[in-house]
Amino acid sequence: MDDQATDTTTHSMSIIDNRKAFHEYFIEERFEAGLVLEGWEVKAIRAGRANIKEAYVMVRNGEIFIIGMHISPLTSASTHVHADPTRTRKLLLNEAEINTLIGKSERAGFTLVPLDLHYTRGRIKAEIGLAKGKKLYDKRDTEKKRDWEREKGRLMRDKVGK
Repeated sequence: MDDQATDTTTHSMSIIDNRKAFHEYFIEERFEAGLVLEGWEVKAIRAGRANIKEAYVMVRNGEIFIIGMHISPLTSASTHVHADPTRTRKLLLNEAEINTLIGKSERAGFTLVPLDLHYTRGRIKAEIGLAKGKKLYDKRDTEKKRDWEREKGRLMRDKVGK
């Protein structure tokens, strides 16, 4: 029997994270989406030349797209193709997920943000989050908690070291 056919666990390895999204938003739900990519884009992403910091997700005509994701073309891989590093790329989700995202983003005031790019079973996937914007005081509160955790770890290390 084939090992891959019986393997139901998804092995995912992160390529790039969007830390800014976690600072700016409360992430309520996460969805994994496939990406429609060209060959040179796949090679460039595998080489670590992608950036999703300035990217956002938009719904257009019942389809979901990622806009502003920058993929720097490799000079060796894209000699015969005119590469557009920031072209709009379609996200692949099933119909139920698309309907959920459209409903919540239009009615409930949620925003769609790209959280990361990762590999799942050798394929490049994007994780998008249904998010609500943080207010300035929420950001400060998050920062205080992170600083306290860091300080607590430092105090514990000092205590153990004595």
